Amino acid sequence: VLYRQKRVGKDGNFFNCIKFRTMSIGTHNPNQITSKNDPRIFKFGNFLRKSNLDEIPQFINVLLGEMSIVGPRPHMIKEDDMLAKELSKYRIRHWVRPGITGLAAVNGFRGGTENMDLMQKRINYDIKYIEKWSFFRDIRICFKTFLSLGK
Repeated sequence: VLYRQKRVGKDGNFFNCIKFRTMSIGTHNPNQITSKNDPRIFKFGNFLRKSNLDEIPQFINVLLGEMSIVGPRPHMIKEDDMLAKELSKYRIRHWVRPGITGLAAVNGFRGGTENMDLMQKRINYDIKYIEKWSFFRDIRICFKTFLSLGK
């Protein structure tokens, strides 16, 4: 039901991100980025992803101090390395703990993509979040996340 996946966190340190399993057992490949309509995702897993319910176990990561509720979403190690080479100012997002939700996510930039222009826009939101952080902005992002559940 749960699985752990190595992700890149604050200061580039690795941690085990805890998630509900959404792919068939044995089909997950840490070298393959999840794509839209990925055939490895089972039906109920698709529901968990669309409703953001697959993120709930990450509150354990928050309690362990590895993640924050709001911040840039953590990426898989191989994806992180590739994106750092392709995208401008990518590693700035490592200055803060990764989050369960974030500014990019509530502005429509969430989920897997291979489009580097879209990924750069996501990173730009992450940097904007870091530069303009405030407690009230985090509350607003949490509220927007709650309103978007199930959409």
